[in-house]
Amino acid sequence: MKINRSLVLSLCIMILVSALYRIMPNRPMGFAPQIAIGLFSGALFVKNKKWAFALPLLSMFLSDLLYQALYVNGLTDYMGFYEGQWINYLLFAGITCFGFLVKTNRISNVIVAALSAPTAYFLTSNFLVWISDRGFGLNRPKTFQGLMLTYGDALPFYTNSLMATVVFSAVLFGTYYLAKNYLTNEKLA
Repeated sequence: MKINRSLVLSLCIMILVSALYRIMPNRPMGFAPQIAIGLFSGALFVKNKKWAFALPLLSMFLSDLLYQALYVNGLTDYMGFYEGQWINYLLFAGITCFGFLVKTNRISNVIVAALSAPTAYFLTSNFLVWISDRGFGLNRPKTFQGLMLTYGDALPFYTNSLMATVVFSAVLFGTYYLAKNYLTNEKLA
């Protein structure tokens, strides 16, 4: 797949804007575009998987770098880099795989992916928080009830993540579809 300059520029702007949005003060926790970017890049770069994985990971890394700079300078309570964070990067790479299953011309596929990817992330990440002995989270007991408490603790993040993924997926896939149709019609005219 040959990648043209305008696509590369658009993707770079998307990464920068999404990273800046993620560190925005007073943004609802969990309401961020990175899961939608993973889905979009997976759907867009089915044959060139290195690009598919690079886009959401670059967006996450850049925002974590910015978070770290803000944290070091006392401007936020959130560290950009912390122990065990590499697991989030692995989970985001996994979310990109959901995008490989999306057919960009089928809205039903986008909707299913936009609902299932944040759900898979929620279930997996919070299970890992619960099972971890490193002191992440609220140190819930290692029982079924403790696991359910952990999931309950994270429900506000899940709700925001689900809404964000639906909204940002609609923006990304919708814009791509409209631009692609516009360019196709321009060439035919």
